[in-house]
Amino acid sequence: MFNKNEGVNTMQVLTPRPQPGGDGHRATSRRSRLSRLSRLSALSVCVSAALLLAACGGGGDGAPSGTPAGDTLGYTPLFSADTPMNEQIQYRQPDGTLVTMMGSRPTERHARERGEAWDAPDAGPGRYLTFPTFYFQNRTFGLEIHDHVPAGISRVDVYLRVNQGIFDGTTFSLFRNILNPEVRDYGWSLNYGFNNPKEGGLPICREAQPKEDCMMSFDSNWRTDPHSPLKIGDKVELAPAPRLKRDPVVDGGGSRYYSFEQLYVVGVGMRPWYGIAPNLDSEPLPEETLLGGQASISYNYSEEPMRVFQQMANNIGIVNTQRFVEGRRLFHTSFLDGKHSEHDADNPVFTAHIGQLGPRYNQPRCIECHTNNGRSVAAGIGAKLDTMSMLTNGADGKADPTYGYNVQQHAQDPTATPFDVTLQALDKTVRTLPDGERVELVKPVFAFKGPTPAQFSARQAPQVIGMGLIEALAETTILAQADPNDANGDGVRGIPNWIVDPETGKTHLGRFGWKASKASLRHQVGDALIKDMGVTSPTFPTRGCQRGAPDCRSASATSVTEGELQRLTHYLSLIGVPAQRSLRSGFPDGIRVSPEHDVDPPLIARGAALFNQVRCVACHTATMQTGNTHPFAELRNQTIHPYSDLLLHDMGPNLADSLREANAAPNLWRTAPLWGVGSLRFVQGGDQNVRLLHDGRARSMLEAILWHGGEADSSRTQFEALPKADRDAVVAFLQSL
Repeated sequence: MFNKNEGVNTMQVLTPRPQPGGDGHRATSRRSRLSRLSRLSALSVCVSAALLLAACGGGGDGAPSGTPAGDTLGYTPLFSADTPMNEQIQYRQPDGTLVTMMGSRPTERHARERGEAWDAPDAGPGRYLTFPTFYFQNRTFGLEIHDHVPAGISRVDVYLRVNQGIFDGTTFSLFRNILNPEVRDYGWSLNYGFNNPKEGGLPICREAQPKEDCMMSFDSNWRTDPHSPLKIGDKVELAPAPRLKRDPVVDGGGSRYYSFEQLYVVGVGMRPWYGIAPNLDSEPLPEETLLGGQASISYNYSEEPMRVFQQMANNIGIVNTQRFVEGRRLFHTSFLDGKHSEHDADNPVFTAHIGQLGPRYNQPRCIECHTNNGRSVAAGIGAKLDTMSMLTNGADGKADPTYGYNVQQHAQDPTATPFDVTLQALDKTVRTLPDGERVELVKPVFAFKGPTPAQFSARQAPQVIGMGLIEALAETTILAQADPNDANGDGVRGIPNWIVDPETGKTHLGRFGWKASKASLRHQVGDALIKDMGVTSPTFPTRGCQRGAPDCRSASATSVTEGELQRLTHYLSLIGVPAQRSLRSGFPDGIRVSPEHDVDPPLIARGAALFNQVRCVACHTATMQTGNTHPFAELRNQTIHPYSDLLLHDMGPNLADSLREANAAPNLWRTAPLWGVGSLRFVQGGDQNVRLLHDGRARSMLEAILWHGGEADSSRTQFEALPKADRDAVVAFLQSL
């Protein structure tokens, strides 16, 4: 569903002049020049919004031509400077006490259990990253941690806060027991609970109760023998195990769970972790591995790399955890029969959404297009492309008279005209590199069962990780990297896409989609709902929006309510980014290393240096800093490594399609973020199922690189000239992201 569509054509080419309320930080990039912002009024990428056509582009040899039509208009920052936070996740009290909110959800097993004993044959994945039945109600909670060590007192108070329902018998384990060499899968030094004096000393904790009712304290470091006073920097592994009140069971679901095993660093807060010797002891991940900043996901030792794209940001707050799971439920709900994609016989049917699927659609659930929150299903010859989007326009650039703005390939009416789009063939060519290596490249050929549209473009669904962090970037951070006239003469430009919000009419900077044609997650979600499922929302309230109807906003009631639209955007905002897998983990000698952690750090470091040397970073910007205006505190002021500038670049004629989208001509594409690209082989179910680039033509990292043209010609040529061992090192680096 998400982010593959480029949407109802609401784009406009406007020269940027920010309205009050912006905020931002410079990007760490060779081309980050804030002085360029004053020259962006000369941006040579224009076209009249009324024409909905773009004359931008050209190759890497000439600047895009054209001048803006009409008056220069200003853009509106996505978030104003006074945007309030949804939830405060960390603060200091006047005496120096550090207060941290740690959100948590139920899990089925432990973090280091991978389906069998460590020294036994591989028996399959663990169940640490799964979502148990009924996960979205009565089961999220959090710990409010009051760390007095910065105030000079060796004590930490922990309060259990329940989001919904009643917990009875929750246990709390702390400090991984590194003093016992037999502790492997799990084992802690301190095991405690939360006894409530208002409940006769019983371990009963309720939602909305005063936090002091359920608390525990510890005043020494249990990782040392004898115990020592707590000091800043001490590591405390936290492993709560929630238990619901069972008489009667609150909602028919389970009552006993485990939860995430998180690392708290005294005086610092929650930190993503990886396992070091002995026995995968918890250790904070180095900052350079945190692709999503503190929203990054810890290394996984339950051998579930296929689920790493589905996890909450590591720094998520307590209330925001409930927002996350409620949005996830919608993402997994069928708008045909209301069933959840997981445990459909046990999870309750979401009756409010039965029968809301449009008469035409591609899939009934968001998750159907995003395999495990990853990409579209890899299609074979003759297969229907119904987990991808086939965007369409007529010859005049408006909605195609048959399909609208995209082909909806399924119909609820069995007698409806079939609109199948299939992979007809692969055009094959062979690229011979300077050292003689031959690489086969393939380009998909599509067949339409209905009329072939005048303009069309196939778009695979990308992974949905880190979207909130991208939304949290200040406009100035992104615009600082733009070089529309190639002022530095390196052949690399980069231009922004200016988007008119379909609800407010305000102009925002485009961030999402293969052509940066959506400015916000709300816009993207609403666009995908209407186009992929025919489901209306406050963003696009009638199905006529999919066909460009002039009265598309006339409806008063929609399938997805305002609150549910917010839940979906909240969920997508709070999905974390897996940390870079560039470090060896501390598996004991003789124990099988999990495949995702079988890495070569020196090779990865060499590949990273070569990636920079051949100037891939000219577009794939390594480091940015998010702003401080996003509603989610988890996303504010984070140093992130998306490996994208989020700008449009000319990628040459070989990657161009036939569809024009406002100022994004067929050869202009947004730099795709590279974070998570190395996990695709696990998420998609194997290397053979991974597809890269907008239409999924590239079957490997190497193929994707060799398709780069236009502004990327120089970098690609330098890469091709590298010795094979160096090319392999670059690929190893990319596979670590």
